[in-house]
Amino acid sequence: MKPNMGDLMKQAQELQGKMQQAQEEAAKAELTGQSGAGLVSVVMTGRYDVKRVSIDPSLLKEDKEMLEDLLAAAVNDAVRKVEENNRQAMTDLAGGMGVPAGFKMPF
Repeated sequence: MKPNMGDLMKQAQELQGKMQQAQEEAAKAELTGQSGAGLVSVVMTGRYDVKRVSIDPSLLKEDKEMLEDLLAAAVNDAVRKVEENNRQAMTDLAGGMGVPAGFKMPF
């Protein structure tokens, strides 16, 4: 039995709409990266925009290099969480469609 071209096009359009919705939802997500046992935190959107940085006042007495390292670590933690969130959104969408592992969507 040959697949109907109209049905295939309809399925492709539905998938495209679902992908766009998943991308929009992932972009709106806000994820928090932390370092120094939560003394430094960075809130980042799914589009890698930093929305907020929080530094515990006790760190302001420490040396500049340590604070810079903690900030960099918190940003890196947030980036990893955004990447995982985006990957999970696409995995959930693709569930069972045979999309190859590691396939990157254009975010």
